[in-house]
Amino acid sequence: MSRPEHIAPPEIFYNDVEAGKYSTNTRIQSIQTEMSERALELLDAEGPSFILDIGCGSGISTQIGESQGHVVVGMDISPSMLSVALESQEIEGDLLLCDMGTGVPFRPGTFDGVISISAIQWLLNADKTCNVPQRRLNRFFQTLYISMKRGGRAVMQYYPETEKSQQMIMDTARKAGFAGGIVVDHPESKRQKKYYLVLQAGGTRTLDISSMTLDQEGTNAKQRKLKKKQDMSTREYIIHKKELNRKRGRLHVPKDSKYSGRRRKAAF
Repeated sequence: MSRPEHIAPPEIFYNDVEAGKYSTNTRIQSIQTEMSERALELLDAEGPSFILDIGCGSGISTQIGESQGHVVVGMDISPSMLSVALESQEIEGDLLLCDMGTGVPFRPGTFDGVISISAIQWLLNADKTCNVPQRRLNRFFQTLYISMKRGGRAVMQYYPETEKSQQMIMDTARKAGFAGGIVVDHPESKRQKKYYLVLQAGGTRTLDISSMTLDQEGTNAKQRKLKKKQDMSTREYIIHKKELNRKRGRLHVPKDSKYSGRRRKAAF
């Protein structure tokens, strides 16, 4: 199946017919809802925040952000998609008609966080002679970094076409000042695999994405580690920890015996 980016520019592809599907097609709504909730989970906002939703489309992700107590501003290039969003009685925030490739038009330090669902892959398209992908990526990430508060996080779900395009996006984000990386949910599944670019705009907090990935059962790496620990008996866990300490070169690790892991009798 052809990718939407190969058919027409976003403002043309997402016409009234295509935009209408986002308000009537339950499968599309379900997928968009799931990805939006996951993006907000990865955003890990500390309390109600001021969030920018890039490529907000029909407003599904905007609406979910607001339902979690955030104030959300949405921006999109498609007038038809924004019309669908405006018709929704549940969206309270402002909506902006804007091409993200021309930059994020907000004052420095405006947003606590940023989310984006199925949008940034469009930056790699050269729909017009003036649209140079690398130039558009530079402009987007540079202005995005400026518009965010230091330490703010951006989570952008997208569909990379090739490893080269994926690396191009990551490299441009880092050159703009962002730290972070790519979280891949359900990496073993072709149908369920989802890519999330998780970035942090400076700040003192360290961004660790190693424990953020979901497997096919919907559990992340930290939860799997905890489950593995819980599945071990007390004796197995103690022996495992001793063996780990020996491999790390620790000195004075107690020897294993038949008493390892046994409860001691209560002292007199």
